[in-house]
Amino acid sequence: MSVPQMQIPEADALLQDVITNEQAQFFLDNGFLILRNVVVGEELRLLQEQTMKVVEVGIAGGGDEDFLYRDRKNGDRVYWRTEYIINKQSVNKALLAHPFILRSVEKLQGKNFIPTWDSLVVKIPDQAASVPWHRDAAVPEGCTDPRPIFNVDFYLDAADLKSCLWVIPGSNHWDAAASVERCLLPGFDFTDAVPVPMNPGDVIFHNIQLLHGSPEGEGNALRRTVYYEFRPGEIEAEFGPHTLEYLALKQHMLVDCIQLRKQAAYTRGEKPFVYNPDGAFAIGEKQTPKTYRYPHNHYWRS
Repeated sequence: MSVPQMQIPEADALLQDVITNEQAQFFLDNGFLILRNVVVGEELRLLQEQTMKVVEVGIAGGGDEDFLYRDRKNGDRVYWRTEYIINKQSVNKALLAHPFILRSVEKLQGKNFIPTWDSLVVKIPDQAASVPWHRDAAVPEGCTDPRPIFNVDFYLDAADLKSCLWVIPGSNHWDAAASVERCLLPGFDFTDAVPVPMNPGDVIFHNIQLLHGSPEGEGNALRRTVYYEFRPGEIEAEFGPHTLEYLALKQHMLVDCIQLRKQAAYTRGEKPFVYNPDGAFAIGEKQTPKTYRYPHNHYWRS
């Protein structure tokens, strides 16, 4: 397989406090951005240790409704994903509040951003099921707000050409018909696509409209990725899909996770992120979350 060449800028969380204007523009133009050295040291070790317990449950087939599976070409059913990972592990609560990430989200979406989806996605060694070309979602119909809706992908393991994400740069700007046509090509077609190899602790920002996927793996190592999605509050309030109640609950959850991160031993000396939404999104009196699991289907707009 020939690998396309592309000049891809990279942010480095050890050298900067937030993504630069140039890095932000690359993301807006191309739909993805690589951020190196975001999760390091003890935090990375704990994430690897705690998520492995979830993976073991998934492989054994003993999980609840939050554990999802995919079918491989040979018919094998393999563990693939666990939803609501923030609710399941303390280190993932603190991860949501990572200050470099939140400052960068704020730069791209504004101060009224909302955390929405949270998942752990897994490729089992030598059993990676293909993830066909797809968009995670579409921008709501009628929305003209240019701010991106995107996922933050935290890599807990290395991802080489056997297991990494492939993306089609700029496809976040394609219309729906062009995206559908591209996704219908037979097999996992690599035309115009570039691979995004990652190291443990690295992060990818990817726009929900970016076409991305990965071929079925043989000889692949374990790959665990934590996905957190963020949306500008103004877009979510006007178009959904969640209710306004959901937005407020997730805001208070974020505030609580920021406080939990401050208490973690591995964040000593770190400058915490200050979440200060305004207007209709102002927090008001802090509310302690009763749960960290807010099922989406309980908060869809009718």
